[in-house]
Amino acid sequence: MPHRPAELQKVIESAAPPDLELLFRPMFGGIGVYGGGRMFCSLSDVGLALKLTGADHEELLKTRGAKALLYEPSMPPSKTYVVVPVAMLKDRKLLRAWLMRSAAAARLAPARKPRKRPHTPARR
Repeated sequence: MPHRPAELQKVIESAAPPDLELLFRPMFGGIGVYGGGRMFCSLSDVGLALKLTGADHEELLKTRGAKALLYEPSMPPSKTYVVVPVAMLKDRKLLRAWLMRSAAAARLAPARKPRKRPHTPARR
């Protein structure tokens, strides 16, 4: 069943702790969710996916109904984003705990290096 990113945004807004400053940005037909300047969540027709690593990633993947984020069948599954089970969308307390874990992990992750842009000669 496809999800609606705008409805998932409302779920996030109601479940997030009040001290977590959220920023929502349109992204490839979905919505990227930022906390503390770092993206930690993806809202798309696939569902609500949290960015996690290590033990947290493995723990959420073991939860019944959770799965690695996969936008298209021809693409490989994400190594960092996990789609939360539909049941978790209704459990605000549990979802809040996972949102906090994901946002904290994103804040602690090393900053991404800026992409090098190819040099283009100046036009005259």
